[in-house]
Amino acid sequence: MSNQSLADFSSAHLPKVNQVMRDFLQKVTTEQSLWEAMDYSVSAGGKRIRPLLFLATLDFLGVELKKEHYEVAAALEMVHTYSLIHDDLPAMDNDDLRRGKPTNHKVFGEGMAILAGDGLLTEAFHLVASVDLTSDLRVMLLEKLASAAGTNGMIAGQTADIEGENRQLDLKQLQKTHQRKTGALILFAVQAACKLAQAEQEIEDLMTVYGENYGIAFQIKDDILDVVGDEQELGKKTGSDESLNKSTYTSLLGIEGAQKKLEHHIDQAVSSLHDVQDKISKKDVSLLEKLIWKLR
Repeated sequence: MSNQSLADFSSAHLPKVNQVMRDFLQKVTTEQSLWEAMDYSVSAGGKRIRPLLFLATLDFLGVELKKEHYEVAAALEMVHTYSLIHDDLPAMDNDDLRRGKPTNHKVFGEGMAILAGDGLLTEAFHLVASVDLTSDLRVMLLEKLASAAGTNGMIAGQTADIEGENRQLDLKQLQKTHQRKTGALILFAVQAACKLAQAEQEIEDLMTVYGENYGIAFQIKDDILDVVGDEQELGKKTGSDESLNKSTYTSLLGIEGAQKKLEHHIDQAVSSLHDVQDKISKKDVSLLEKLIWKLR
């Protein structure tokens, strides 16, 4: 358990995640050009929400953070970074800016950007398979990460997102799309941490409610920022959803309605956290609360 501020926790642990990504990719990559393309994107910064959520959940559940946890967190961020490289491609969202820098294909070309994404995805599973955990735990993590990233998770959500362009989705359809596209990896972070912490099923179920609501809230906030956010602060272009004629929480509910929906899901997540807190001897939930409060 930690009483650190979110900033202190991030400063203490995220550099270790970043170093694991860079060291592992450099160790396993034979082609210098491919290494440079992958390293460009993993070193470009970003909020690192998914690994931070994974590590903070472990901390909340009383697990001392060790090398193997940073490796799983790194693999999760590698999967996320791959998805961003591919999302930015001309055939997808056709973005020129990501994390305040030119997108990968703008620097290395489309072919190398595709390969960099492929490399990050594949090596993420290589990294998890090499983690110093029992074989049962490694298989569990591999299965859950594949499911979250795959054709019933993130890729399924991306497919629905593409097919939703130029047609109006209702709120239920939109939420189902983003539960997979955005929410699946976020939920993996929480559920994988619960498994590694050997949390009781009741605790995992409550943490799942937190993770599900976090994923939805994250997407709503992203939709709001795409309308009212500052491009320099966000490090990417705004207005892209409208230009692609995508259904969003703001297009369906308006800014005010989307903000109310955001607050609802934040409240649901925090309520679930407090239910967990009551069951595990009043452990501090401030890190996980602050993580989702940042979406306000």
